[in-house]
Amino acid sequence: MTTLSTTTRPNHLVWGYLIGALGAALFATKGIVIKLALLEHIGPVTTLTWRMIIAVPFFAVIGWMGWRSRLKRNPDFTVPLPLVLKSMAVGSLGYYAASYLDFSGLRYITAQLDRLILMTYPIFVVIIGALMDRKPLSRGTVAALFLSYFGLALIFWRDISLTGSDVVLGSLLVLGAALTYAFYQILAKPLIDVMGARLFTSIAMSAAGIVVVAQFALTRSLSDLVLPPYPMALMLAIGTISTVLPAYLIAIGIGMIGPGPTAVIGNISPLVTIVLAVTVLGETFTLWHALGAAITLTGVFVFTRLRAPVPPPAAPES
Repeated sequence: MTTLSTTTRPNHLVWGYLIGALGAALFATKGIVIKLALLEHIGPVTTLTWRMIIAVPFFAVIGWMGWRSRLKRNPDFTVPLPLVLKSMAVGSLGYYAASYLDFSGLRYITAQLDRLILMTYPIFVVIIGALMDRKPLSRGTVAALFLSYFGLALIFWRDISLTGSDVVLGSLLVLGAALTYAFYQILAKPLIDVMGARLFTSIAMSAAGIVVVAQFALTRSLSDLVLPPYPMALMLAIGTISTVLPAYLIAIGIGMIGPGPTAVIGNISPLVTIVLAVTVLGETFTLWHALGAAITLTGVFVFTRLRAPVPPPAAPES
C-alpha cells in the first residue's frame, strides 16, 4: 500500500504539470490564429463573434452543471437578480472589452509582443488592489514590475525601428486589454465566492457573447459570417483549440497541482507564441527580442514566486 501511494503521487503531479503546460501552450495559439485570420482579411469583430458562437455553448453547459451541483448541496440556493446583472457586466468587461482591445491590437503588433504584454496583467491586479486598499507596493512587486516593463520596452523600441509607429497604437490597445482584464479579475472574485466559478463563468461568457453578437449585428451583415473553408477552420480553431480546450486543461491542472504551480508553468505560453510566431507567421526574432522576452518573463516569474496566485475563472484570458 505504501509503495502504491508513493509512486502514484509523483505520477499525479507529473500529469498535472503536463496538463497545465498543454493548457498554457494552447492558450498561446490565440494570437497566432488571429494573425492568420487577419491575413485572410477577417477582422477582429468577425473573429471575436465566431469565438463566442463556438465557445459560449460549452461554458453555458458547464454553468448549468454548476447550478445543478449547487442545488443538490443546497435546495434553497438562488442567485439574486442584482448578482446576475453584476456578473453580466463584469463578464462583458473581461470577455468583450478586453478581448476586443486585444484582437484590435494584434493588427499593429507582433503576436510575440502581444503575448508578453498580456502576461503582465497579474501585476496590474496587485497594483490596483494596493491603490484601492491604500497600501504601498512591496519592493519585490516593484522590482518585478520594473523588470517586466523594461523587457517590454526593449522589444517595443526594436519593433518601432522595424515596423514603424503603429507599434505604439497596438501596444496601447493590448496594454488596455491587460488593464481591463485585471479589473475583471478584481471585480469577479467576490461574485465567484458567492455563486461558484462554473456558474459565474457561464453568466459572464454568455453576457459577453450577447454583446459581441449585438456589435456584429449593428456593424456587419450576417452574411459576413459565411466564410470560405480555410478561414472557417481558423474560426473553429480559435473557439476550440485556443479557448475551450485550454480553459478546461488549466482548470484540471489547478485541481491536480494547485494554482501556484499552474501559474508558474503558464509562463511557457510566451515561449510557445514566440516559436509559432517565427515558424508559422515568419515574424522577426532578433537578439533584442530574445533579451527583452527573457527580462519580461523573469519579472513575471519573480512576481508569481512572490505571491500565491488566485486560481482564475475557468474561462479564456481576455
